[in-house]
Amino acid sequence: MSIFTYEDLLNYFPFRYVDRSVVSRVSEIDPEKDYVVLRGTISNMQTVTNGRNVRLTAQFRDMSGTLDLVWFQGVNWIRDSLKPNTLYLVMGKVTAYGSALQIAHPDIELASQEERALSHPFIPIYSTTEKCKAKGLNPKGIGRLVETLLSQIKGTLSETLPADIRQRYRLMGREAALSNIHFPKNSSLLAEATRRLKFEELFSMQLDYQYSRSLRLNQSQGRVFSTIGEYFNRFYNEKLPFELTRAQKRVIKEIRSDLKSGRQMNRLLQGDVGSGKTIVALFSMLIALDNQCQACLMAPTEILANQHYNSISRLTEGLGLRVELLTGSMKPSQKKKIKALLAIGDIDILIGTHALIEDDVVFSQLGLVVIDEQHRFGVKQRAKLWAKNAIPPHILVMTATPIPRTLAMTLYADLECSVIDELPPGRHPIQTLHSTDAHRLRLFGFMREQIALGRQVYVVYPLINESEKSDLKDLMDGYESIRRAFPLPQYGVSILHGQMPPEAKDFEMQHFKSGENQIMVSTTVIEVGVDVPNATVMVIENAERFGLSQLHQLRGRVGRGAEQSYCILMTKDNLSSSARERIQTMCSTNDGFRIAEADLRLRGPGDIQGLQQSGMLEFKLADIVDDEPMVKATRDEVRRILEYDPRLETPDNHMLKKRVQKTVHIEWNKIS
Repeated sequence: MSIFTYEDLLNYFPFRYVDRSVVSRVSEIDPEKDYVVLRGTISNMQTVTNGRNVRLTAQFRDMSGTLDLVWFQGVNWIRDSLKPNTLYLVMGKVTAYGSALQIAHPDIELASQEERALSHPFIPIYSTTEKCKAKGLNPKGIGRLVETLLSQIKGTLSETLPADIRQRYRLMGREAALSNIHFPKNSSLLAEATRRLKFEELFSMQLDYQYSRSLRLNQSQGRVFSTIGEYFNRFYNEKLPFELTRAQKRVIKEIRSDLKSGRQMNRLLQGDVGSGKTIVALFSMLIALDNQCQACLMAPTEILANQHYNSISRLTEGLGLRVELLTGSMKPSQKKKIKALLAIGDIDILIGTHALIEDDVVFSQLGLVVIDEQHRFGVKQRAKLWAKNAIPPHILVMTATPIPRTLAMTLYADLECSVIDELPPGRHPIQTLHSTDAHRLRLFGFMREQIALGRQVYVVYPLINESEKSDLKDLMDGYESIRRAFPLPQYGVSILHGQMPPEAKDFEMQHFKSGENQIMVSTTVIEVGVDVPNATVMVIENAERFGLSQLHQLRGRVGRGAEQSYCILMTKDNLSSSARERIQTMCSTNDGFRIAEADLRLRGPGDIQGLQQSGMLEFKLADIVDDEPMVKATRDEVRRILEYDPRLETPDNHMLKKRVQKTVHIEWNKIS
């Protein structure tokens, strides 16, 4: 149970409460109800032995009816402690056993103790395990331990929040909050205790992250990019193929401000697919070049890396700079040559995949790192680029959907955020629709209509080959079905998956890009990096098996031209509640941040200080989505404190200094 100290026990909060002042009648019991409190007598106790297994059964009766009580542990002690014809309060979860109702291992106390029920009506229910229950650490046993501890330390607990903050937000004192979170006298005190302890959790995390950030900014200065020179200006005046949107201009100004500040930039660039993140990244890299530094761009797939290499090489042609590509599939001789040129500074911009983080990739003067589709890289992988230079490079991470980890960091401390919130002129929002197998013929008809208009279609499957353990439609079976519905020579169908050799992938992609084939059947290998403006339909099979971030990325493969585009989410008929929520979210919005917030609710933000990228934060009570106003309030309070006392050296902040000194700081939390 991870309880090692008294403090652990104090912070082992109940997960729910039972109001024992509300007494039910047996005749009114609904087995679907979570927990009931009954008043009546116990009789007909019997011990049943079956081999080594022993159980105790008894009959509970009130004025309206009877039900069974059963115990599998502590049989002798329970049998000896219960007296017939005595009025008891019986509490527990009612279940149906055949045609009868029963409560297994009920909590029981004398009804004569009802005065206590009126003064302390809420019974705390603690999480426990079967092993702990066998040793007496059932919810009631844990409650007795907590009650004893609270009585022994009364008046000794020190405060953890400054007095002015407690007064400003009308927060209960720490000792009162801990007492009322375990044994509340009424619902109002429980709500106040919960609010105080939530605030403390969020404040402590904000303090930890922002104090770490403050130290990092003071100790780890970034390069000062003070010059906007020839590369930037010539590209803007001579090479830029289109007018920048207002949002792109705003974001470039934000990045320029970071780069000349003397502090290391750590910025998230968020914008839907097609909103123009790459051109913003290129301007940022040109600023690095104007200040005699190199830049690199890391992409998660070779398809995307090649796309970036081709587009950036084309855009910068004639500027006199050298752009190179480094990927895992290149010949060893090619890699060796590129690494040698990079080390002596003859390469200005290096674009690549995970190959960029190999130990023998050495830069001469790395000034800026751009990470595209950052959710596809692990934290350790992204961190390796930080070590490529004596002075840490500036960091720009780009994504069409902020993953929960990044959204959480944005809410908390260390990651500044820029949003490109407008699409280039002429783009239409993608229409997202939900359909099932029963309407497949209608889907095929819609695909034919779009193809007749000269458009192209993606069909994405989650698997390559059929799995005995999965009911997902596999890619090869889907390809054959599409081939039957869209036969040659009228229709051309390409196929693409990650196990194909690079030359086969290129062959299939070129047939689709050229328009020779109208349909691309693929796995999620097309999630990033495939740019075919003529494709207007994205069909995602078994969409209920994809996460929100991946669904949003796949949807972004269409809507890249001037024509109306569609994303059709195909699912089975019966969906789980979380799958239904994901599908409804996708159909209701194209906004990447709204999708990330929904993803945050469903998956959690990950361990911000650690390597994990999903799973709920270690909060006991707080929720960074539901409690967003409190998240912002605690963030602002910590910022205010650190602005006038960055090292927490004043007497008023002594308690806060002790708190951050106890915390073990793991440096992963500065990797966005």
